[in-house]
Amino acid sequence: MEILSQSKSNIIRAATFMKEGGLVAFPTETIYGLGADACNEHAVASIYIAKGRPSFNPLISHVDGLPMAEEIARFDDRASTLAAAFWPGPLTFVLRRSQNCPVSWLACAGLETIAVRCPKHATALALISSLGHPIAAPSANRSGSISPTLATHVAESLGDAVPLILDGGASQVGLESTIIDLTTDTPTLLRPGGLSRENIEALIGAIALSGHAPDAPKSPGQLLRHYAPDTPLRLNAAALGPGEALLAFGPIPEDMKNAAAISLNLSESGDLHEAAANLFSMMRQLDRMGCAGIAAMPVPAHGLGMAINDRLRRAACRDSMLAPGGKKG
Repeated sequence: MEILSQSKSNIIRAATFMKEGGLVAFPTETIYGLGADACNEHAVASIYIAKGRPSFNPLISHVDGLPMAEEIARFDDRASTLAAAFWPGPLTFVLRRSQNCPVSWLACAGLETIAVRCPKHATALALISSLGHPIAAPSANRSGSISPTLATHVAESLGDAVPLILDGGASQVGLESTIIDLTTDTPTLLRPGGLSRENIEALIGAIALSGHAPDAPKSPGQLLRHYAPDTPLRLNAAALGPGEALLAFGPIPEDMKNAAAISLNLSESGDLHEAAANLFSMMRQLDRMGCAGIAAMPVPAHGLGMAINDRLRRAACRDSMLAPGGKKG
């Protein structure tokens, strides 16, 4: 496993490796992705093996712009409007596959739909352009564990399962992309993320919230237990239990401040953007400290708070990840 700087020569080297079927972890503005040539079935299969990822969980195909996106997906007026406003950026569309879509059926989990995004990161865009194909990429970590926002997080989580890592520094957004399903008459929010629901609704009107079953996800990030530390996580904490570390947001009540031997604050000022950027990194830090548990203070549910709370709820779930057919495995 090598960690490479994001130089032009290293990006070309990584793209060449991907053309040969190899896996490359690369930076985006949201988190680090574990990428393979989306049109190479065997390469895509290696993603699932490296992550221990359930094969029924679809992958996002990352493109370098609208022309590449329209080669693999059927865009309607809503998708075109949103892409013009928010691409490149942390917004993923679920659309119908184009008639001659070259993307692996495995990347789409056998569905007639495809998840597609154009990332807002120069290294990611250069890698996609150098490859000449969309890159299928989930988060570059063990399936279900905390998402990586640094190259070192990728190395710690996946080790030699990923041969090359392009180091682009810390992820700016720090949360996965927002995923919206545009295959139905009413747009549906499948996963809240780095772009708020309010920003989307300002352009295309009201969108519904997903009621899709977690054992048959239509997009990434819908599994019941996901983004999870090994240490038990407790939500909406108003007090600390024995041996718990504190994951705070905003001002900390005096009694909790005095009781916390270990604490990290997502944002002392209560800034949701700062909290989103810090979330995964701080969960990782607390997870390493040998605490009996992690107590998370409440986070407001508006704006990016919706996405933060979604990740915290999934991280707090102690059930095993669901397997096909609704069985727990």
